[in-house]
Order: sequence, then C-alpha cells, then structure tokens
Amino acid sequence: MDAKTGDISGGCPFNGDGGVRALLGRTNRDWWPDALDLHILTQSGTSPDPMGEDFDYVEAFNVLDYKALKQDLTALMTDSQPWWPADYGHYGPFFIRMAWHAAGTYRTGDGRGGASSGQQRFAPLNSWPDNGNLDKARRLLWPIKQKYGQHISWADLFILTGNVAIESMGGPVFGFGGGRKDVYEPETDIYWGSEEEWVDQGVETRIIPDEGKALENPLAAIQMGLIYVNPEGPGGDPDPLGSARDMKETFGRMAMNDEETVALTAGGHAFGKCHGAVPVDGMSGAPEGEGMHLMGFGWSTDPEEIGKGHITTSGLEGAWTPNPTQWGGDYFRLLFKYEYELVKSPAGAQQWQPIDPDPEDMAPDARDPSKKVPTMMTTADMALKMDPDYRRISERFRDDQAALDDAFARAWFKLCHRDMGPKIRYMGPEVPAEDLIWQDPVPAGTQASDATAASFKSKVLDSGLGVTELVKAAWASASTYRKSDHRGGANGARVRLAPQKDWKVNDPQELSKVLAKLDELRGDLSMADAIVIAGSAAVEKAAKDAGFDVNVPVTTGRGDTTDEHTDADSFEPMEPFADGFRNYLKTRASVKTEDLLIDRASQLGLSIPEMVVLVGGLRVLGANHSSAPTEGVFTDRVGQLTNDFFTNLLHMGTVWEVIDESGDEEFVGRCRLEGHEKWRATRTDLVFGSNSQLRSVAEVYAENGHEQKFVTDFIKAWTKVMNADRFDLSYAKYHA
Repeated sequence: MDAKTGDISGGCPFNGDGGVRALLGRTNRDWWPDALDLHILTQSGTSPDPMGEDFDYVEAFNVLDYKALKQDLTALMTDSQPWWPADYGHYGPFFIRMAWHAAGTYRTGDGRGGASSGQQRFAPLNSWPDNGNLDKARRLLWPIKQKYGQHISWADLFILTGNVAIESMGGPVFGFGGGRKDVYEPETDIYWGSEEEWVDQGVETRIIPDEGKALENPLAAIQMGLIYVNPEGPGGDPDPLGSARDMKETFGRMAMNDEETVALTAGGHAFGKCHGAVPVDGMSGAPEGEGMHLMGFGWSTDPEEIGKGHITTSGLEGAWTPNPTQWGGDYFRLLFKYEYELVKSPAGAQQWQPIDPDPEDMAPDARDPSKKVPTMMTTADMALKMDPDYRRISERFRDDQAALDDAFARAWFKLCHRDMGPKIRYMGPEVPAEDLIWQDPVPAGTQASDATAASFKSKVLDSGLGVTELVKAAWASASTYRKSDHRGGANGARVRLAPQKDWKVNDPQELSKVLAKLDELRGDLSMADAIVIAGSAAVEKAAKDAGFDVNVPVTTGRGDTTDEHTDADSFEPMEPFADGFRNYLKTRASVKTEDLLIDRASQLGLSIPEMVVLVGGLRVLGANHSSAPTEGVFTDRVGQLTNDFFTNLLHMGTVWEVIDESGDEEFVGRCRLEGHEKWRATRTDLVFGSNSQLRSVAEVYAENGHEQKFVTDFIKAWTKVMNADRFDLSYAKYHA
C-alpha cells in the first residue's frame, strides 16, 4: 500500500468475503449483539432527526449567546462533581481529551471520521477502549447542552469545550469555527477495520514491517479501538523508534506533518494525566454493552474508589509534567532533562519514569495536592526524543516557547476543523481571518451573464471537441467532491493542477487537450466555470440529438485556485481507486466492484435513483475510462442522451457469460438466438440488472414513455454533482 497515493492494490481495505459486510468490517450488531436495533424505524428514508428537515442549525448557532456559553464552560472547568471528581480540581485536561478524540478519528484516505457530526455519542466510538470514561465528560456537559439547546450542537460543543479548556489553563488557541450539525444515529458507512477484537484484547498492530504488513487504506489508527497509536508502543512493545514509525504513518494519514505531530503530542500532554491506578479487573464493560440501570455509563468503578482517584482508563498512570493544569514548557524540559527507565504502572502497563527526579519536578497527586508523585512518559512520548526527525523538532520547541505556542495552536485548530470543508462553512466570532492551505482556499469567482455562458457554449460546440470529451472533463472536475469532509469538487478547477491532472482515472492526455482548448476559448470565464459550462453544453447537445430540447442549468461564479494554494500531498489520497460512473477500476480488489460504486455514490451524496440514472447516462455518452472503452456502452448512438443503456441491459434477447480470464469481472452479452457478441460489460454494468433493488429502478428508466423522464432525471443528478461543492452559494446568506 502506498501511504501517499492511497493505492490499496497491495492492501485493499475491503478484506473478507466481499459485499457490504466486507466493505464496512464488523458492525455494531457484531460487537454488541444484544443492543437495541432501531433500523426498522428508519426504513424508507425515515429520518431519526427530531429537529426535522426545516431546522436550520447554522441560523440557530448564529444567534447563540456565545460569550455566555464560554463563561459557563469556563466555570464548569473547576466545578468538580463528587460522582466524577476533577483531577487536580480542573476538568480541562479531561475535556481536551474528549475534543481530541472527537476530532482525531478523521483520516484523509476517505475523509471520514472527525468531529463534524458528534459521532462520539454513538457506537462504536462511544465504546472504543481509547475513549474510556469519556462518557463521563459528555455527561458533565449535559447541563450546559440542555441550557443552550438547539443553539449549540453536541459536535460544536465538544470542540468549543476543548478550546475553552486550553484557554482556562493558559494555553494558546488559534480560533474556533462552529456550524457542525449533529446526526442522531451511528454513521454506518465508515470502515474501522476488519479485526474481531479491540486493542486491549491482544490485537497485534496493523504495521509489521518484518512481515511485509502495511497499514491498509483508508485506516489511520494503528489498532482497532485506538484514535492514533498504542501509547505503550507497537502492539504493546515499548519500542520508541517503532512508535515513531507508527506515529508518522498514522498522523500523516490524518493530515498532520512531523512538526504538527510533535506540537500536538507535546501540547496535549502538557495537561492532565494518564489513569492506570488499579488493575482493570474491577471495571465493567463499555457503555454500549452495559446494563440498563447504568443509564449509558460504562467502565464503572466503585464510587469510593473513584473518589480516591483509583481510576483506570489507558492503564498507564501519572502526569507528564509537575504542573498538569498549566500551559508551559515543562513537557520538553523534563523529556530532555532526565534519563528514563521502563517501569510498570499499577495496572500493569509499560511506561517510562525519570531516574532520580528533583523534588520540584514531581507532580502533585490528582486528589491530594500535598502529595508528590513521579511524572511519567509513554513510549510515544519517548519517540519524540529518540527519533532523529522528531528530536530536532522537539529540541527547537524546547528552546523556543513562542514557536511551540504557535505550532500547537495551529495544529489543534487543524485537528478540530480538518473535516469541516471550506472556510465559508465556519461560523461564529472566533473564526480566524487567515486562510490556511489545508482549507483548500479558492478565490471568489465572478457571476457570468447568460449571454456570456451561451456564447461560450456555442464556441465549445464548434471547437471540434466532442460530447464525450467534454462530459468526461466536467465529470473529472466535479466528481472529486466527497461529502465526508466536503473536499474536492469543481470550484477552484483543481483538475488542471497536480496531482489531479495526472490521475489515471482522468485520462490525463485527453484531459490536457480538452482543458487547453477550453482555456483558449473561455475569455473572462474562470476555468472552473468553463469546464462545467462546457460539460453542460455537451449534455444539452446529446439530449437534443436524441430528440429532447432541454436546458442544463449552470450557476456560475466559481473561482480558480493555484498550485500555491493547493496542498497537493493531501489531495493525493483522494485519487479514486475505482469510479464505476466511468467504468474505471485501477486494479482488482477483494471487495466486489459494485460495492466500490456504492461507496463512491455515497460520497457524492447521491440517492439510488440518482446513481442509477447517472451511470446509465454516462454510459451512452461514452464517458468511460479509456481502459474500458466499450464496456457498458449499450447503444449504437454513442453521444446521444438516450435510455438505451437500460433498454438493452434488460432486453431478454441477450444472454450474458463471464469472460474467463477476467475472473468474473468482465462479461460478454450474446444474442440468445444467434450467439454472436452484442455487448461487453463489467460488474458495475450488470449489477443494474442482477440486483433486485437496482433493477427495479433501472426498469423505470427502460419503460416506454419514460424517455423524457430519463433525460430530466439525468440532468437533475448531473447538476447536483456539478454544484456539490458550491458552499459559496448555500452559505452566502449566513455571511451577509
């Protein structure tokens, strides 16, 4: 597996026996078979959201008493509750961990995870070993959430609380952007891994170089149930250099470079402590599998023991610094001041302890400040000292507190906002003015007149470029959008920049020719608008040639970004491994190809009918990748927007057989009576005839009298994809 490109040919993420089950790995039902199943109540698209479709969360957030909320959160930091007392009398470190673990599930491979929907409230995240006892943090926040109600989502509250926690302990904060809308059920389309056990059950690490085992894409965490790496070291082995290797891989897959990784680790560990005061034998299970009487709590411990600080979460025990509720440079000072020896915590976890620490470098006891206890470091902390790359950065931060302050503040902001998409989606009074490259900035575009667009359409259609070429270029530009983290899309015209211009799926040589001609013809239009207008003009022509005089609506105003404002490295993992809409498959995977099509349609935010009609339309327009020029093109009128794909796919005069050398990936359709070859197809073609649910939709578009419906529905779905990333339009009203 190529960590930069996300090529999963050597380690496909979808291992197993194929199908959706393999695509998603173990489900909540597998982990907790006795859990209440509510799916029957959400059938037929019934939403579980109690706020309803008309509720506008951003509008509600924008009238929030933001100052009062922050004051209440600040007061909460030191309002220690007897049922879960605050370490050192301050909940700040606890809430930092809560926010970090809400955001830290994000990964660049598929843009999934992250804090944007408040998923930490639901299984499996609410019961991951790495999220141990965060159920208490969320419950501590409930009175504040109850007070401010619809004006603050849980998703926003998690992150804002983390910010306030840092500020309350004197730490640096770069800013906050609100606008995350809660969901009310687990997001079941996220693949967390194929393991059948959690990290605390002896699961081996996902990277074993000696055995040629690499971290599969799109995963980022090093073991099932972890946010990042095992703090004790790879698979529990206290090897700092091995830990550094894992950190570079997993943080890199979460869009963090080495400097950001060091700053986040040191900054987060400047606060609070680890919990491993007693063996885990006395703890109960995770929240999702616990008894009803615990009311959603898990990892329960004797209340008397909690009061004494006898809590075990990670299994490690102790604070990193002598000032666990105060920002400063103690973390690096101690890391480099002392030699460390390997010891075991009371819970039996492996950790590192300074040899002969000075009294002033001892930490206070979490419950009794008159007592002093040794500080500690995890194996992951020791990696910052032992790995040459990390050490250089760590020494610089040790010697330059201002540099650490700035790096941590920026890295924390990135961690918490990476999955929110374009900056225009950020709300509130603390949104930073600075544009950051990882926000994928695009300059504002200019609205073109109808006359300008019409004139350009005429030029394009007279340019010698064909319908197929124009449709493929527009699709290559717009279909990069993914709803998981709102990245990609046509705005910015990044399809003409590295790395997208060279992606194999985009047929680079053909794409370059088309873009060069559009650039020559576009005049004052942005390239982003020109690509979409040209594709839409081609669709109009294809419909007209099929006998339908239609208009494909185009909303202009897209801007053009530059290489300077494109984080090419973070775009590389977005290269499609497969795109069923173009009948493209980079290499055969262990998961069924049609599952990859479903996943891609989901990322584009498409419904089943929208996916079906787009595939059928793109096939007859000839928009296949060059590696499959005829597969699924069930028409003798290529370039015309007809429903031929569906009528010929479902024609009873054709019998299909597997092409032997393809391994059931490619098929030939023969005339049932005469035996001669009529068509070629892939799995992503035949699935629309073989799957009963997809066939029921395909039959609608094949029916006599639905030719116009097919064209109309295709244009609607096409326009939806072209405009998927137009947050400059949908969010403009909030910034007026």
